[in-house]
Amino acid sequence: MTRENLIEETAQRLLGAYDGVLLAPVSPLFAPGDVEAAYAVQMAQVREWRTAGRRQAGRKIGLTSEAVQRQLGVGEPDFGHLFADMIFEPGQVVPFERLQQPKVEAEIALVLGVDIDDPEIDAEGVLAATAAVIPAIEIVSSRIADWKINIVDTVADNASSGLVMLGGPARRPLGVDLIGCEMTMSVNGQVVSRGRGADCLGHPLNAAVWLARRSAALGQPLRAGEIILTGALGLMAAIAPGDQVEAEITGIGTVSLAFGPGASKLGA
Repeated sequence: MTRENLIEETAQRLLGAYDGVLLAPVSPLFAPGDVEAAYAVQMAQVREWRTAGRRQAGRKIGLTSEAVQRQLGVGEPDFGHLFADMIFEPGQVVPFERLQQPKVEAEIALVLGVDIDDPEIDAEGVLAATAAVIPAIEIVSSRIADWKINIVDTVADNASSGLVMLGGPARRPLGVDLIGCEMTMSVNGQVVSRGRGADCLGHPLNAAVWLARRSAALGQPLRAGEIILTGALGLMAAIAPGDQVEAEITGIGTVSLAFGPGASKLGA
């Protein structure tokens, strides 16, 4: 089988796992640490989703913890694609059955006000391009059974993306303490995670700069209106049907979500 055929076949298997049986790790199909192939698998799925009419709404950054990077043997974050049907707003109930082995983590989301085409942009440039800062809960999911993943598995699986709940208020970024802000996340009233802005690559803007540069270099620059999840501020927590999740990020806002029944297939 050619490399191209293997990439396409792996993408189709991952697509099928959203509504079917979870997969064994796909990383053994490729050379160890072949992140280039993993992103090719991810992009094959992205093309399928776009062809199906799904609208891209943003991107997410993963592996922003240096400890997790060391665990997976990598020296940089990864990224995945977010679509409009993955984004939920306050008051909406999140359909649990759309998720695979879900876990939650609290993050800072940036909403871009202008395009970012500069492959050498710095933190000041990203801040200037940001229209709003919003608290968010990312619900990560894995199509790989039992979360037995390495860097190739998670990148191929759209960076283990699931769904996103946005909170409020949407604040202008100037004057917001993105480093010193403190995050507390609870599930059913019990605190399960704490962290600070500095826990995301030292500064959430460091993660955003990495994504902006990487995206521009790949010819897929970040666009105005996109929502950028900058990465987890603390440990993730497993969840179950009926759980209530709340997170507060000081100086930024709060976000909460409730899980309920809903369509299991991805919509347009």
